[in-house]
Amino acid sequence: MPAKFPPRLHVLFARDTPHAVILRRGPSKTTCSIGWDRRSDTFTTGQWLRGRIYERRSDISPDGRHLIYFAMNGRWTSETKGSWTAVSKAPYLKAITLLGKGDCWHGGGLFLNNRIYWLNDGYGHKPLRVSSFITRDMSWQPPVNYGGECLHVYYNRLQRDGWTHRPDSTSDSGAPDVFEKSVGSGWLLLKYCYADLDHPEGKGVYYDRHALVRTGSAEILNKPD
Repeated sequence: MPAKFPPRLHVLFARDTPHAVILRRGPSKTTCSIGWDRRSDTFTTGQWLRGRIYERRSDISPDGRHLIYFAMNGRWTSETKGSWTAVSKAPYLKAITLLGKGDCWHGGGLFLNNRIYWLNDGYGHKPLRVSSFITRDMSWQPPVNYGGECLHVYYNRLQRDGWTHRPDSTSDSGAPDVFEKSVGSGWLLLKYCYADLDHPEGKGVYYDRHALVRTGSAEILNKPD
């Protein structure tokens, strides 16, 4: 029998409120969005999607009220042509802005504030539904270019949210990118970001590991066990 693995969880934290959205993937072609009130530690089921949400191309608004995400269900003859970027009311997936894509190049985006977002447009989207409340900034671009796919959105999101990228962490072929964030009292939280087709069983091409180390530790670039 094939091995069974627990669902993968990716959490989008609102920057100005104690709200978050959890994107639960599992089985691999099924995704659920879940609202998390971190003040009361309560959860609200948003919606299930028979398809894939690219969590590393997704974001939550600073106030936690809206979600931008890139999704694919492979229905290439549908209105969205099988993939789309959407803005919704968190934690739900129903689009108030719907942008058909038709492929899996680029897609998704970042919130610049509560009502304005940047679209990872690349080869183009087709507007199918557009909100007058949440609007797109047509000129802003992320500070660092990491290509057009998941890492371009994800790494810029991390740095916006207070993580520092250690460029020396990518000096070895196949090594993870390392981000660090101070958590106070002389401690650093390290995030090891892997992007590898030769990934361990039960993990995707993209996955993260974490380690807690003392500031100035000589082991800061070592991979966690």
